[in-house]
Amino acid sequence: MGQLLTMFVTILIAELGDKTQLATLLFAAERTSPPWKVFVASAGALVLGAGISVAIGAFGGRWLEHAPVKLIAGLGFLAIGAWSILQHFRGA
Repeated sequence: MGQLLTMFVTILIAELGDKTQLATLLFAAERTSPPWKVFVASAGALVLGAGISVAIGAFGGRWLEHAPVKLIAGLGFLAIGAWSILQHFRGA
């Protein structure tokens, strides 16, 4: 039970105020969909993302030990940020 609590608290703290939570807040604020639909879509996406992460970690653990995961993640965040900035200036 101790490991489960540690994982829960760590992930909860890591997720607070991140871009996913902000995106969910913005979708709910648009009021084009009922709040329960925003919640279901957001929760489903988070569960699916966690499942994919667990599967990759479980099956690719040996390879991931040698991969520059932080570098790859950082480049991914930069790409998403650049795309978001481009979309902003395009007016999308």
